[in-house]
Amino acid sequence: MKYFLFSLLLFFVPPTLADHEFHMSKCEIAFNEAEQALQISLHIFIDDLETALAAKGFSNLYICTDKEQAEAEQYIVAYLQETFALQVDGKALSYSFLGKEPSDDLEGLWCYLEIKTVASIQQLKVRNQILTQAFDDQRNIVSITKSGVGRLGYFLFDKDSFEDTVSFE
Repeated sequence: MKYFLFSLLLFFVPPTLADHEFHMSKCEIAFNEAEQALQISLHIFIDDLETALAAKGFSNLYICTDKEQAEAEQYIVAYLQETFALQVDGKALSYSFLGKEPSDDLEGLWCYLEIKTVASIQQLKVRNQILTQAFDDQRNIVSITKSGVGRLGYFLFDKDSFEDTVSFE
């Protein structure tokens, strides 16, 4: 009887953060013509990001907790610069890191980035390799919108296919 109850308990108890069975990030890129800016929101699972940063030698960061290490944000920014890039009309652009916050469920992290002084775009090239070195099954969803127009592109990237281009024309 004990084993039966234990089995039922295992079946109905949700998995812990470390046990989630998929590895996914999502990214929303919006071209705001009025502000002449590309505004980027990235959602990444905190435990996955900490795993990737630990592989680079940055462990015990406690991202988005009261114990977060002072240098955690600089490691996140460096990691994003290494794994996420945008080109507008063939020109690589640098983005500013505006900040981060935990998602409502506290399992994920939202990072906010921005590229200012983008008056117009003909083509936007996206390279997203976030967490693909850490997890073979990592998938990165990217949605691209333009104010007044709506969605222009939608990509699903993985470790073998991690960049694509969308036309704004």
